Amino acid sequence: MTITEGMKITKGMTLTDGMTLTDEDCLAETLAFNKEFEATAAGRPARERTPDATALAALRRNRLGGDAPPVRLPQGRDRVIAGGVRVRAFVPDRVDGVYLHLHGGGWVFGSADGQDEKLWRLAEQARLAVVSVEYRLAPEHPFPAGPDDCEAAARWLVDHAAAEFGTQRLLIGGESAGAHLSVVTLLRLRDRYGITDAFRAAHLLFGSYDLSMTPSQRLFGSKRLLSNTDTLRRTYELFTPGTGAEQRRDPALSPLFADLAGLPPARIVVGTEDPLLDDSLFLARRWQAAGAPVQLGVVAGAMHGFTLFPLTVTEREQRRERDFLSTAGR
Repeated sequence: MTITEGMKITKGMTLTDGMTLTDEDCLAETLAFNKEFEATAAGRPARERTPDATALAALRRNRLGGDAPPVRLPQGRDRVIAGGVRVRAFVPDRVDGVYLHLHGGGWVFGSADGQDEKLWRLAEQARLAVVSVEYRLAPEHPFPAGPDDCEAAARWLVDHAAAEFGTQRLLIGGESAGAHLSVVTLLRLRDRYGITDAFRAAHLLFGSYDLSMTPSQRLFGSKRLLSNTDTLRRTYELFTPGTGAEQRRDPALSPLFADLAGLPPARIVVGTEDPLLDDSLFLARRWQAAGAPVQLGVVAGAMHGFTLFPLTVTEREQRRERDFLSTAGR
């Protein structure tokens, strides 16, 4: 079966070439959660187009997708590297690799300490030193500030991982905006410094790879499932102020339009109820066509950011992520 633009992924569909529709047995639970989430979101006021400083600060203090501050674990260590980039590092007793983690939040929200529990669990179970980047956020720091910080952190790891963590096995990945920044970082390393073999794999969760908007982004509409057509458009405007859709097709902004040759193996994950569905489907095909192995997991019924919530599909996806990262690049 060939995946085409705008195709709807449905229960029972068989995907080929390493692309798999997963978790159909959890579809009822997942869709019920989506319905409950949307109903709750409908009772809240819509976010302002450009939040004022007070509102933005309040939203940033909360866990992504929730109304409470994230939990900071004592195992996390705050550091400053690469001449001023802040990171949060988790180092287990045994380290077999280093995972450069780039958080989500639409380039406007999120933080390096927003997922301590998940990142520490991943560090212990996959035997990875996890380095999460506190990159600068829009609208105060629009493009290219965030990507610059991620690039600097990646270059620092290339130069210092062996001395700091005892390994040169580097991995990169993130969620949503963090997945976008992961691909942008790999492309910058290749194009600016000729670095193509330092990072051995990429793990990309429900990323945005076309900031001019793929068909699924444009057609998703106003459903309040964490992200929708309007919220995506607003975040693009905050991240890249003064640009139009045509300008946002620049490969420096939208990696779907870049030459993807020389990138490492990747695992790409997205849910069928995510406005960014097409982004992952298209990127996986282009990544594969450029010559690198790709695993594409399409999670039945899952909305954008589903791994933030206590669902069966979340537990399964985190297990699959751990398995991929613990073995990739060996």
